[in-house]
Amino acid sequence: MENQTQNAFRALADPTRRNIVRLLSSQDMTIGQLTDRFDMTRAAVKKHLTILSDGGLITVEARGRERINRLEPQGMAPVLDWLSYFDQLWDDRLNSLKEAIERKQND
Repeated sequence: MENQTQNAFRALADPTRRNIVRLLSSQDMTIGQLTDRFDMTRAAVKKHLTILSDGGLITVEARGRERINRLEPQGMAPVLDWLSYFDQLWDDRLNSLKEAIERKQND
């Protein structure tokens, strides 16, 4: 699980890959379609897609000669799980602060 989390964070660390994830959230796309959206070579886009695939954030399906890239929403689960710890931590701290302020007001 830890390796999966690290791979997902590595995949999301780059702004280009985050943009690719956003694009794939609205539709499946080929490498060519994605390359048209970025100022980089097809090989560079392919490298980004490989990292996203290794991170479990996309799947690639071969259809004839085309490779269709699809967002894999479940791939975000390790990231969301990791972030949820901090979400709960801040909820607990803010609740404690609220209780302390309320006690202070009632004194």
